[in-house]
This record gives sequence, structure tokens and C-alpha cells, in this order.
Amino acid sequence: MTKETFKISGMHCAACATRIERTLNREVGIESANVNLVMEKGTVSYDPSQISSAQIFEKIEKIGFQAHAIETQQQTRERKQRELKQQKYKFLAALILSLPLLYTMFGHFSFLSFVPVPELFMNRWFQLTLATPVQFILGWQFYVGAYQSLSNKSANMDVLVAMGTSAAYFYSIYLMFTHEIGHHVSLYFETSAVLITLILLGKYLEKRAKGHASDAIEKLASLQVRNAEVERDGQIQYMSIDDVKVGDIVRVRSGEQIPLDGVLVEGWSTVDESMLTGESIPVDKTVGDTVIGSTLNQQNFIKVRVTHTGDDLVLNQIIQVVEAAQGDKPQIQRLADQVSNVFVPVVVSIALLAFVVWYFLIAPFELSQALEIFIAVIVIACPCALGLATPTSIMVGSGRAAEAGILFKTAEALEQTHRMDTLVFDKTGTLTVGKPQVMTEYRLISNEAIGSYMRSLEQQSEHPLSKAIVKYFEQETVLPVEDYETHTGNGISGTVNGQHVVIGAVDYIEQHALLDQSTRQKVTELQQTGATVIAMTIDAEVAMVLGIRDEPKEEARHVLAQLQSNYELIMLSGDSETTARAIGRELGISNVIAGVKPDEKAQVIADLQQQGKKVMMIGDGLNDAPALVKSDIGVAMGSGSDFALESADIALIKGNLQHIAESLKLSHLTIRNIKQNLFFAFCYNMIGIPFAAMGFLAPWLAGTAMAFSSVSVVLNALRLKHIAK
Repeated sequence: MTKETFKISGMHCAACATRIERTLNREVGIESANVNLVMEKGTVSYDPSQISSAQIFEKIEKIGFQAHAIETQQQTRERKQRELKQQKYKFLAALILSLPLLYTMFGHFSFLSFVPVPELFMNRWFQLTLATPVQFILGWQFYVGAYQSLSNKSANMDVLVAMGTSAAYFYSIYLMFTHEIGHHVSLYFETSAVLITLILLGKYLEKRAKGHASDAIEKLASLQVRNAEVERDGQIQYMSIDDVKVGDIVRVRSGEQIPLDGVLVEGWSTVDESMLTGESIPVDKTVGDTVIGSTLNQQNFIKVRVTHTGDDLVLNQIIQVVEAAQGDKPQIQRLADQVSNVFVPVVVSIALLAFVVWYFLIAPFELSQALEIFIAVIVIACPCALGLATPTSIMVGSGRAAEAGILFKTAEALEQTHRMDTLVFDKTGTLTVGKPQVMTEYRLISNEAIGSYMRSLEQQSEHPLSKAIVKYFEQETVLPVEDYETHTGNGISGTVNGQHVVIGAVDYIEQHALLDQSTRQKVTELQQTGATVIAMTIDAEVAMVLGIRDEPKEEARHVLAQLQSNYELIMLSGDSETTARAIGRELGISNVIAGVKPDEKAQVIADLQQQGKKVMMIGDGLNDAPALVKSDIGVAMGSGSDFALESADIALIKGNLQHIAESLKLSHLTIRNIKQNLFFAFCYNMIGIPFAAMGFLAPWLAGTAMAFSSVSVVLNALRLKHIAK
């Protein structure tokens, strides 16, 4: 299957998006189609051997919409500004033509008889002249949309607008030609013109507000550096970052942004990574350190070897993750979609029923009265608010989270996170700094080469503890290693200088050698301080014991105390019971599961889920992948380089534990915001439609309420930009 995302223009409401989805999902070769109304994007998974992207575009165009390739951020910005300007001019033109018609309404009410109304304004031909361009030029888009919708055996907002305004317009023409000239007759040109004007105003305000919903994406995209100074073939060249290749050396002066992800190869400096991590304190960088594109070099001239370009850049991956989450559909939106599918036909039925009841029973044969009721019901029921309720909140919520360094990879993750009741933390790299250091060394034999044995074997491993040991013994000579072997979750072994060496956890070492009472005592003392104890045997004799400690993160205790009142907290560790509980006591976690090997973590998660718990697993993204996948929500801690870990639902770029609490809060606030929007949209229709059917709402007032409902839903979603700060 191929997955492709593209732009779709011409959508007006939730029914439009639903119609495109329904049309595409019926096609052979298409596995799934998802359309996002707010972002105006479609995502389709399809089999290219059965259907092409060109054919998909053709299917979309046949039902009245336009599909085209994804634009650049600049193109999107320019197009939105152009469309917003066009919408504004349409509204202003409609307003100028409708104001005189609106003024004539004063002449319809006896209690406003003191307001002078020019005779010209009451002239039927003058009213027709003003109303016609509003109806058929400025309002032509509604007829086109209604025709396309009905021709595809569905109905959308355009159908309601076209029906309501046409009824008022053509009934007015009927009255013009069935009453003598000079005879005063109440026409309804102002009803149709004012309704279209109000709807155009609502669309303009809605489009302007929706533009702010994607501010986070645009802000991230605007951070991208466009050009780089590159050393290539002995020459210094200035070029676009699109032309830079992996392996090129880029030169960055003090005060300049680092153009691309890479490794520092010359010089040292401090780098401001706040745009990526939210951390205001600059980070010291020296040769061998990783730097991230678009961060700011603050201090010295440096050279960087490029390691990633294009879509592989950290910043571009962040943008892709946020866009994917914003284009995704959470479960809560499916309810709104199901309602939208039947909404328009139901509303038309209610409007027709109201017309019949008023015409034959309540106000017998008063066609104008029954028609007003019909128009009011049709207009007030436009389902714009319903279609905007969920995607707008998802866009703003996920965008705000990205600004804080929290990446929800799907809308489903954003929706489900607040439901968690059990938080399971991996210890190393999650609750601790992830940079263990050798604190204590006990040599149990007199062999002076045991430091070399330890370094030689450990430098074969990528384990964090191995790196700490190699650093500690960096002055020792490296010896050749044969028959190297990794024993997952236990240790490593190999042959050095013809002697069999085993290094690992004390429990594992005891399977290869005996520990005397004195050594056992030292091991216990080290474990009680929270140190991880590693032992080494040479030819089945215990040669050395090391105490390695990974300090807890500075914010860990405070954050865990903050979470303790609302969630069950569990710490997972591969360390011994004594060591793990010592760290647990230091951090304030009483529920500690120790001695867990990497491949056993997923089973621990499964056991908790069997007890009915909703489990969030927080790991450092190295050996926690199975547990992250198994959990209800998986959270990967780490720097920007591993934020996109495939197995995680949420990635915390900065690796700050405080963001756990913030992600839970953001999820709660976003879902609450969606529910507020849906409640308002449903209540608006449940109250508005009966009121209109009972004759309490004039058509122009119904149009005002309809426009207000859409704008208010978007504005409510935009509150998330401030609440979550």
C-alpha cells in the first residue's frame, strides 16, 4: 500500500468531507481515505497497481472538488491570504448591496414607523436590482456546491443555503408579478440577500480564525534556515540547503543558525536549542557532539559535518508528526461524522413539515408566513459548527503541544492520553539522567591488567553502563577480544589474553563464580546507596566489583509527587531489588518492579492491563520498544534525535519529566474543548431548529445565529493556545 496526502479545495462543511471519504472508500484499490476539513487535506492508503493518484484526483474532481499536490509552506500561506482577501471582498460587495435592503425592514414594522424609509428603497425593481447580483453572482458558489452535492446523491450545507435563499428570492419575484404596480406588497429580497451576506461574513471570519489554528506549524516551518556556507572540493560555496549533501562540512559563525543536523568536527560553542526543546539554557557543544538544524550558534565559529538533510531533519520530522496528528481522526469525531451523514436530509424534512403545519394548520394559507418558517429552519441548521468542532481543537491542541516539545503522533493519542490511570516509568534514562558514572571500584585480585580486561571487553558493547565503564578506564590499554558474546539482560563475555572473562550483574556472575562474605557485604552496601553493581570474573574467579550510579533527574521527585495524587506510579528496573528500591525511596515511588529484563517489560504491561488498568509506559526509547507498543499509550523520552521512535505514541523532545504532566493536561484540555464544541453545536441545532419551526426566529436572525455558531466554535478551540501555556 502507498500512503499519499494531498490538498483538497472547495469543501464547505463536514458533509463535504464525508462525501469525499465515502466516494473514495468505495473505490477498488483504496484501503482507507481520511479527509480533514480544517486543514483541507486528504490522506489515502491505496494499492498503486489497482489505482493511481491521478485517478484518485479525478474521482475527487468528478464530485465537485479540486485535488492537487501538497504545497510548500510559503505557497500555502500565499494561497490562504489570497482566499481570505477574496472572501473579504465578496462579503463587502454583498454588504454594500444588502444594506439598503436591510434598511427596508424598518418599513415592515409598525413600531418603527418613525424611521424614514426612502421611497426608492421600497421600489420592487430597485430591490430586485440589488438582490439579484447577491443571489446569483456572490452566492453562485452555493448553487454550484448544491448541484454537485445532489448530483452525487448527497446533501451538504450548500443545499440548505441554496434552498433557503432561493425560496425567499423567487417567492418575492412571484409577489412582484402577481400584485399590481403601486400596490404595497412585502417582498423578501432582503431576506435572501441579507442571509447570503451573513453567511459570507461567517465564512470570512471562520476562514480567518481557522488560519490561526495552523499557526504552530507555520511557526515551526519559519524556523528553517534556507542557505548554508559549505566547504566542498577545497572551496567555500554558498548554496541552498536543498543542495547540501550528507557528509558536507558547513561553516557556522557566532550568532548564526546551524543550517542542518550534523556532528561538530571543529571548534566548540554554546548552542541555543530553545526553539526545539523549550529549554532556555544554552547547551555546551564540542567536537563529536550532535547539533540540530535551525538551532542558534551563540559563541564561536564552528564546523559541522552534515548527517541529515531534507525530510530526515529533526525539524522537518517534527512538522511531519504534528501534521499527521492534525490530519488524523479521533474516535470522538466519528460520532459527528455519523450525524453529519443524515443531518441535511433530516433538516429538509423538518423544514417541509414545519411549512405544511404552518400553511394548513397554524396560519392557514398564509404562504409568506409558512415560507419564512421554512427558510429559518433551513438556514439555522447549516452544520458548519459540527464539522469544525473536532478538527479545529485537534489542530490547536497538537500544535500547542509541539511548541512545548510534546509530540502527539496521532489524534488518537491526544484523545486517549487523559484516560490513563497507571504510569509505568523505566528507570535508566527516564527517571535518571541516563549518564551513569563509576562511583566505586573494588579489586579482588592483584592482576594489574584487570582494568585493561574490563575496558577491552566493555568497549564492544553499546550499553549505557558499558560506556560509563569505558570512560572510567580510558587510561587502560585496549587488548584484543575473541569470542565476544552478549547475554541480553545479564552481561557480556569474551576471551582476553587467552583468559575467559565475564562481566555482568551480580546475580549472573554468581552463576560463574563464588562471592565470599566480604564481597557480598560490599555489594549490599553499594546497592543500598542506589548504585548498580557490576562484577567481573577472570577464569571463574571474581576479579573486580564496580558501583555505578545514575543520578535521578533534577525534576524527577517534584514531578512524581505532583502525579502521585491522581495516578498509580510504577518504576521498572533491571537492577536488583535492593538497588531499585533505594532509587525508588529517593524518588518517592513505593511500587517498584526490579530485575526486569528488556524482553520482560511488555509482559509487565500486559499483566497490569489484565487488571483493568489503563497504562502509560514512559521509556527512553532504547530497549523499551516492546513495552511502549504494548501499553495503551507509549511515551518516548529523549533528545530531538530519537523523538520519532516508531513504537511511541508521544515523544518528549527535551526528555523533561515535567512534560509527562503537561501531556496529560493537554490531552484533558483538548478533549474537554472538543466536547464543549460538540455540545454547543448539537445544542445550537436542538434549540435553534425548534425555535425556528415555532416561528420565533426571523430568517435573517437565523442566518446570524448560524454564522455565530461556526465562528464561536473556532474561537473556543483557539483558547487552547493560551490555556495550555
